Amino acid sequence: MGTQMEIVKKIRKKRADYLLALKRNQTNLYEDVKLYFEDLELLSRCAHHKTVEKARGGTEIREYWQTDAIAWLSQRKNWAGLKSIAMTRNTIIKNGKETQETRYFISSLALDVKEIARAIRSHWMVESYHWHLDVTFREDGNHTLEKQAAYNLNIIRKLALNILRIYDSGKPLSMKKKRFVTCLNPVKHLTRILEL
Repeated sequence: MGTQMEIVKKIRKKRADYLLALKRNQTNLYEDVKLYFEDLELLSRCAHHKTVEKARGGTEIREYWQTDAIAWLSQRKNWAGLKSIAMTRNTIIKNGKETQETRYFISSLALDVKEIARAIRSHWMVESYHWHLDVTFREDGNHTLEKQAAYNLNIIRKLALNILRIYDSGKPLSMKKKRFVTCLNPVKHLTRILEL
């Protein structure tokens, strides 16, 4: 939804930068960027950054590539301030199984692969946060019509989500299960939560 030329123009008019994920709705641009990064010789010329982390019972390998060599990109003039393209490949190894996800981006940011990596991770964290609000608290299913009440409920959900993230319920649980366990014995858990 966000990778639209008009949105990019508005962002640039405000003198801000953008980093937008390419989806298949931008068919030609998506395919051109994908083909570029699939060429191993071109990929070897790109700036590269790699991180390896232990997470969720497995290993996550995140690799980022970025280039500002985009003179060949026929659509570049359609995207205000376009300076670079990027690719990320996330590899998750868990229980002997390996899964991989590759994503492509366009950006007004100059060549700095570590900054691109930080921006991509930050965006993912925001998406993850909103996902938890929807899944753990079913926020999207709430149809509170009064504006101030909806705003207040949103603040309470975010506060509760942040407390659940830092609260140790005694054993590793998903956010949804942690919320359920906490509600089973609220007096016990409330005392421990207030001590945080």
